[in-house]
Amino acid sequence: MSFTEAAQLADVPDGGVLSVKVDGQEIALVRDGDDVYAIRDECSHASIPLSEGEVEGCEIECWLHGSRFDVRTGKPLNLPATEPVPTYSTQIEGETVMVDLSTPRS
Repeated sequence: MSFTEAAQLADVPDGGVLSVKVDGQEIALVRDGDDVYAIRDECSHASIPLSEGEVEGCEIECWLHGSRFDVRTGKPLNLPATEPVPTYSTQIEGETVMVDLSTPRS
């Protein structure tokens, strides 16, 4: 695994999302308590930034058409999206959120 610094933990709101660019890729970091998840910041249905949508627990909703995705797996939870969004491994080192873009899941 090859982890890259993505953000400071304090910058990712609990129960919210932070859009970051990591190695040229747009990533949405979603925080649920002590857990931080990384998902490509683009809806698989309409190419809209997921970071502009609402977060509820481990789900993020695209604001345009209402598709919801599980940030742990990238799988769509409702229509109109039918394709998953890539997710990435994360780890916290001190107060820094690290993301591994080398092995996308989904």
